[in-house]
Amino acid sequence: MSKTCIRVLADPVQIKECKESLNQLDEQLDQATRIFNLSGNPMRLKILFLLFKEGEMCPCDLSDVLDISVGGVSQHLRKLKDGKLVKDKKVGQTVFYSLIEENIRVIKPVLKSLFDNNKREPVS
Repeated sequence: MSKTCIRVLADPVQIKECKESLNQLDEQLDQATRIFNLSGNPMRLKILFLLFKEGEMCPCDLSDVLDISVGGVSQHLRKLKDGKLVKDKKVGQTVFYSLIEENIRVIKPVLKSLFDNNKREPVS
């Protein structure tokens, strides 16, 4: 059984304003969609959380924490880097990854919430 809209009168002013609002936000909505698509993968969200918590980490350390291969971590980091959510910095032979603060604005509240929940003492 399908539900149908039984609206009697449309509010053309509301519809016009809503369309204009969406048009003005096109670029931000596209960016938010890209960020949510990238961070929607559990492993990439874990990587983002760890980088948020630690500031920067190398793929080997991420691999040890996440119990996946360095190659697997590197694939996730590549996607996050291509999506402009993380940046890398080479120090000697080691590459360190960190968040690009201005590009994670959309998910920063989620990461902060996870971080804050992680700091709480366990309930006895």
